[in-house]
Amino acid sequence: MNLEFFTISLLNGVSYGLLLFMLSSGLTLIFSMMGVLNFAHTSFYMLGAYFAYTLSGVVGFWPALFIAPLLVGALGALFERYSLRRVHKFGHVPELLITFGLSYLILELVQLIWGRGTVPYALPTQLQGPLFTLYGTQFPKSRSFVMLVALLMLAAVWLMLTRTRIGLVIQAALKHPEMVQALGHNVPRVFMLVFGGGCALAGLAGVIGGNTYVTEPAMAMSVGSIIFVVVVVGGMGSLAGAFLASLLIGIVQTFAVALDYSLVHLLGALGAKVTDQTFGYPVLKLTISQVAPILPYLFLVLILIFRPKGLLGTRED
Repeated sequence: MNLEFFTISLLNGVSYGLLLFMLSSGLTLIFSMMGVLNFAHTSFYMLGAYFAYTLSGVVGFWPALFIAPLLVGALGALFERYSLRRVHKFGHVPELLITFGLSYLILELVQLIWGRGTVPYALPTQLQGPLFTLYGTQFPKSRSFVMLVALLMLAAVWLMLTRTRIGLVIQAALKHPEMVQALGHNVPRVFMLVFGGGCALAGLAGVIGGNTYVTEPAMAMSVGSIIFVVVVVGGMGSLAGAFLASLLIGIVQTFAVALDYSLVHLLGALGAKVTDQTFGYPVLKLTISQVAPILPYLFLVLILIFRPKGLLGTRED
């Protein structure tokens, strides 16, 4: 492993990890504040990409960067107000079912409006091309922009929750909703704003992830499972845990995809003789890049066995 491969893979891994964090942060906020595990969260991510694609053709990318997340957040708040709130009193299973149904509804609407194929949601000219060249390898501006927006979003959310009055009300409403209600605050409205804000963060991830990667109806499903892995590994309801888990999974997957080594190579380097007759040879022959897609789920299983609360989880249910 040379220095060029390590540095570029690390940067790509951090970029991908920060995009995962942008997605998982909204889901983490919603769960930590409301106890709702939103199965439609990545569908709002997809809506952010498609809204930005449409708005970019009308007002340009930079206005769309701000307008699309607001639209997604407004839709999320309306869904909480007129749908999710009605089933909240019946427990977690109806909440899961209604968000699960919403994900399929959004998928069908996206296919009806924008079609089943990939849409040409391109990067703006300011984000095209390399930001710098390192050891002869170019690092694109788009990946750098993802990293910048994710870090700014993390700082903004942390400051809002810890340094503003509304952040204190949100945290108080989580632990003592009756007391907050008695003090004159509208707790259902607070929860509606939290749900809408979490959806807006997913929409923001879609705006910058859609043109950095690809915008298509399958984009929600492609990241849906990995986001829940991030949330569970980091610790249910822990924003810092989601940040740590996102970076770990992003870096590990990026390095794993690029490594074309197998256990056969490793055992051979150690002097062991491995032949076609060796027990488990087909498994030993698999390269790290081939098993890369299952590594986050393996990490999830290990976390659930040895640390069920997650890396930084403290929530008691």
